[in-house]
Amino acid sequence: MDARVKAIIAHLTPVGWIVALLLNLDRRDELSSFFIRQTLGLWMAGAVISWIPVLNIFGGLVIFAFWILSLVYAAQGTMKTVPFGEYFQVWFSSL
Repeated sequence: MDARVKAIIAHLTPVGWIVALLLNLDRRDELSSFFIRQTLGLWMAGAVISWIPVLNIFGGLVIFAFWILSLVYAAQGTMKTVPFGEYFQVWFSSL
């Protein structure tokens, strides 16, 4: 399977993320690993922000915009990070 397809699948749903992760374990691609880490970081940041009463609406919109940006980068096949995405690459480097 193409690395871009796995990267896009990782963005769609949590189940899609798990499928992309399992497909990537068989044959690791740098592009799909990059977006698997980035998507996990965005989802975790969204989960944390959703618990903060004042920031949950604005923060949710920002995280959603970053998710769309990441999805566009995945579709283009370019390994660009969203803002703060370089931290996700370091934190989840084992994926």
